[in-house]
Amino acid sequence: MTQFRIGIDLGGTKAEVILLSGDSEEHFRTRLPTPKGDYDGTLDVLVDLVGQAEKAAGLKDIPVGVGIPGTVSRRTGKVKNANAVWLNGQPMQKDLSKRLQRDVKVTNDANCLALSEATDGAGKDYETVFAIIIGTGCGAGISVQRQPLVGPNGVAGEWGHNPLPWTSEHELRRRPCHCGRMGCNETFLSGTGLARSFELATGESLKSHEIAQRAEAGQIVAQRVLDDYMNQLARGLSNVVNVLDPDVIVVGGGVSNVDAIYTTVPKLLPDYVFGGECDTPVVKALHGDSSGVRGAAWLNPID
Repeated sequence: MTQFRIGIDLGGTKAEVILLSGDSEEHFRTRLPTPKGDYDGTLDVLVDLVGQAEKAAGLKDIPVGVGIPGTVSRRTGKVKNANAVWLNGQPMQKDLSKRLQRDVKVTNDANCLALSEATDGAGKDYETVFAIIIGTGCGAGISVQRQPLVGPNGVAGEWGHNPLPWTSEHELRRRPCHCGRMGCNETFLSGTGLARSFELATGESLKSHEIAQRAEAGQIVAQRVLDDYMNQLARGLSNVVNVLDPDVIVVGGGVSNVDAIYTTVPKLLPDYVFGGECDTPVVKALHGDSSGVRGAAWLNPID
């Protein structure tokens, strides 16, 4: 299988393109800075990246998929909920399709993670994949039978902006979220949230991987903060199991490199999942930081 697909992962600071063949082989990859605050400039960058990938393939009119840090409203056709705020309110899918003279698929970057891992990653042997990104922020996407589940409101899998369950009102109010609410999963479970927990406990500011390193070295407060984090992560994921009951949970983002997640969280989940049992595996994303751009390519499935 040699049919090519182009995927683009559009972030707030950079845009990355990949050229994949139908056998999952990568043939080209590059990135360009995202012109912050400039919508038309962002479209220019995406068109440039597609041109570079097509030049590498020696072909034209290759199918294109784009993952964005937001979603496309089914009602208006415009971007919403993007942290790259200059995309919000713009008919990006329509505009990019017009520039490239083909139908371009656009979806949330977390959906791309789920699709990537479901197609040829850690979730390839499962039907329903729930894939979470726990990094600077906290999001998730869903793939069912190797198709992204988006929903009529474009928010399927928006796990990060649900409240962390079984948390005191006092603790919730200590965690204001940029969405305007208090106590979202993101404020506890992102790398930023873990760093906030450590700062509240110690007054010291550390990054999530530094906290994990201190815990591994036996630092008592770091161990306690990380233990609390594992419990919080299990509580947050138990809601997903109770509602969706996915076949596998795949973990991506910077915090996914904390190895204790994969031994500790599965043991804690039965304490919170209805019925007192949980056989859902929790696994690390196979493609790591590349999952978003690979999943964007797979938005156009191989025939």
